Amino acid sequence: MKMNKIKYVVYILMCRDNTLYTGWTNDLEKRIRQHNLGKASKYTRGRCPVVAYYTEECNTKHEAMSREIEIKKMSRERKLKLKI
Repeated sequence: MKMNKIKYVVYILMCRDNTLYTGWTNDLEKRIRQHNLGKASKYTRGRCPVVAYYTEECNTKHEAMSREIEIKKMSRERKLKLKI
């Protein structure tokens, strides 16, 4: 029996006020819904609606968490260049 491997996604959201938010999840659509309902993070709660600006798949939770930290350390300009 072949099992589906969980995929993790690191994402950058563009908020209503043009700020960026970075996070990770294993269900991107659900997580964006949570952000837009004000139930995902304090940061995005007052900045809805948010839209996905950049996504990157990772194979493990650890890889996603590490990549999130890397992206959060980037300048805004560098984050904006990720979208190609």
